[in-house]
Amino acid sequence: MRGHIRERSPGHWAIVIDVHDPMTGRRKRRWHSFIGTKRQAQIRCAELVAELQSGASIDPNKITVAEFLDRFERDWVVVHVSRCSGERYRGALGHVRQHVGDRSLQKLRAADIASLYATMTRSGSAPRTIQVTHACIHRALDQAKAWGLVRDNVAAIVRPPKAPDQETPMLQPAQAAALLDRLRGKPLYLLASLGLGTGMRRSEMLALRWQDIDLDAGRLTIERSLEQTTAGGVKPKSPKTRAGRRTISLPPRLVAELRAHWREQQEQRLGMGLGKAPETAPVLATVDGGFLSPKGITKAWPRAMAEIGMAGVTLHSLRHTHASTLIASGMDVLTVSRRLGHASAVVTLRVYGHLIHGTDDRAAAIIETAFGNGSNLVAGGGRKPEK
Repeated sequence: MRGHIRERSPGHWAIVIDVHDPMTGRRKRRWHSFIGTKRQAQIRCAELVAELQSGASIDPNKITVAEFLDRFERDWVVVHVSRCSGERYRGALGHVRQHVGDRSLQKLRAADIASLYATMTRSGSAPRTIQVTHACIHRALDQAKAWGLVRDNVAAIVRPPKAPDQETPMLQPAQAAALLDRLRGKPLYLLASLGLGTGMRRSEMLALRWQDIDLDAGRLTIERSLEQTTAGGVKPKSPKTRAGRRTISLPPRLVAELRAHWREQQEQRLGMGLGKAPETAPVLATVDGGFLSPKGITKAWPRAMAEIGMAGVTLHSLRHTHASTLIASGMDVLTVSRRLGHASAVVTLRVYGHLIHGTDDRAAAIIETAFGNGSNLVAGGGRKPEK
């Protein structure tokens, strides 16, 4: 048994393994794709030959889509994404298994993926659901290519249906004040006040501990978020990006509300015989001091909004209103981006850039000052050319 490599393009290699077929007595060739240096390709070629000789290798031609997705979830999803994201992967790839799971992985074609999306559309799946499925199968087939199981990622040339733009409602100042006024004294009041005052995500607010807040300085530090999965229950986790860890200033009104909430929480615990809450206790907690359920809050919010006559307001409206208010009032994008925990100011501009107004008038005024009214900065300074 022998193997050799061929360079298809810079950094892309074909690994060719010559195999003797015991049934026919003929020589067969197995082709594997590999991305890397020549030395790495040679090492991978030797590994494949050793696997075939030991009987540990699986012929890529015999792997079905479902078998590959099992391996992808076991060897890639578990290692590289959170439990919550892992559940989304499994849910999305379930559509793929149902439609093309028994198909040979190497015989999977772009037309099969397009047919999957069409079937999902006819079955009533929303465009956003199909887009998530597309993202997951695209990532999976990218990994199949990296593992040398397929030559091309056929999902890369298929376009999922475009989801309609859905703009998150932004509350005007009077509406935000009305929201807080109608929620005052209700369980979700502090969550709403915290969201409007800080722009924190739902998962970040629910993971916030008293030790993360410096009420004297009027600041809080965000370094965790809360996730809820079927397998793991409710658990805190680290932010996805470094920008997710941040310290932000609090408006005085919110500082006063947090102080009042701290006193009420302690009185409630002492009245129940639970003792004083530790610094590690969640700010938004259950009666016994545990974390609130993110899914439970997501379900409770629309019911609460319907009760106060503001049914169109979503949880994300709080964060959206916070950011939109700052940008519309002239706050620079970099500060807003840091406050929101965006990975880049580009993300902030993409979402909220349409709210930046007035700067074009300022740009025109600057140019007028620099070059208008016969300014000497204009070429020639308005003088007649010399003969």
